[in-house]
Amino acid sequence: MTSRLRRVALLTLALLTVFTIAAGAAVAHLLPARLALWQLPRVAGHSLAAARPVLAAAGNPLGEPVTPGGLAARLSGTLGLPALGAHVAAVVANLSTGQVLFARNGSSPFAPASTAKLATAAAALDVLGPAARLSTRVVAGASSSIILVGGGDPTLAAARPPAADYPQPATLASLAAKTARALRARHRRSVRLGYDTSLYTGPLLPPSWPSSYVSTGNVSPITALEVDQGRLTLSGAPQDADDPGNLRPRSLTPAADAAAAFGSFLASDGIRVLGAPRPAVAPSGSVTIARVVSPPLAEIVQWMLIESNNVIAENLARQVAIATRRPASFTGAAAAVAATDRRLGVRGVHLVDGSGLSPDDRITPRALVQLIILAARPDDPRLRPVITGLPVAGFAGTLAPGGSVFGATGPPALGLVRAKTGNLNSVAALAGVAYAGNGQLLGFAFMADQVPKNGLIPAGGAIAELATELAGCGCR
Repeated sequence: MTSRLRRVALLTLALLTVFTIAAGAAVAHLLPARLALWQLPRVAGHSLAAARPVLAAAGNPLGEPVTPGGLAARLSGTLGLPALGAHVAAVVANLSTGQVLFARNGSSPFAPASTAKLATAAAALDVLGPAARLSTRVVAGASSSIILVGGGDPTLAAARPPAADYPQPATLASLAAKTARALRARHRRSVRLGYDTSLYTGPLLPPSWPSSYVSTGNVSPITALEVDQGRLTLSGAPQDADDPGNLRPRSLTPAADAAAAFGSFLASDGIRVLGAPRPAVAPSGSVTIARVVSPPLAEIVQWMLIESNNVIAENLARQVAIATRRPASFTGAAAAVAATDRRLGVRGVHLVDGSGLSPDDRITPRALVQLIILAARPDDPRLRPVITGLPVAGFAGTLAPGGSVFGATGPPALGLVRAKTGNLNSVAALAGVAYAGNGQLLGFAFMADQVPKNGLIPAGGAIAELATELAGCGCR
């Protein structure tokens, strides 16, 4: 039997060999003669043109270093375009050494728009640390009550967001499930629910913000307890998805909405909520029944920068205020961010909020570049999420195609410029990092805050062109 199987196997193999040779001959016959002449690879007998390396280490440029004169020749024409208005600035520095290579109006204060988030991000990472997490708790109240205590987690969601969202936030649904288990263990099936927003003080909206900011989906009232950054579905429910493209009006009562959602989750978990949730202040020393925690601060900062998230920025500024023992209000938060940046050696930051939404904010282009340089330092990685969270030209965040008025960067910038965008009605600003054509890493800030009326799109295009010129720059 074994001998017979061996003969069958050999016959099959022989037939396969004959078939393969015949098929190869047929295909070779069909191919053009030049393609049929397959040969083994050979080493060329003469020298070939050398290819440039694609990447180089920071501080070790591939070509001659960028020079001030070269930068001036490259950038001056675009800086003088009428689309940018009468108040325009540019600062470019060697990211490795910190040397300023080009400066025009570098020490002049400008309305920064959302480039102010760089100042908030650096301050939060410095004071709190990249591993910090923010908690939302449920504590025992008086009699049969429990209190939902806002901890200022701006990423808190109501129910489970899509699995593709990154980072995955803490949820009220999870907090309710933990709370229900703890209550059942105490043989409690019904509670009264309060909610505590006392971590923050002052108004929920500053006087310098137009009311349209909420109705156009830019921001919600800032409170220590809210879900989904106040974003709502068409039905008025929390959106439960990270959707920066949702420009529907946001919740005007985010804390009450969060408490109502929490009460619904408790009911689904078998705990009856008696009456409507009411504002409350947790007594000092209250026993914690359950808690959930946010993603690490490093991930929150990256989330804020990549999509220019105003709610996250304002909450992080208040966390800086709390950590530095200032009032957790708009005024206290802005002062805390500016003071922290000064302690880091950055001058020229004067804010009235943490997001840059206020037209009264002022930052110098030199200060923005100093923040970028600090974040890129190889000996202190605490601020590195300021760099890694920046939008990427042509690919990610507000520098993706259609992501903002700056989305039309040219081919030299694609993937090689990472920068924070900022725009208000008459403001266009961009600050970040460019990998120049000679291999050198450059930190930059381009700012214009007197953009002609209805001219934001041309101004954004001009600043995108400046970033493109910098990325394509040999500039010797």
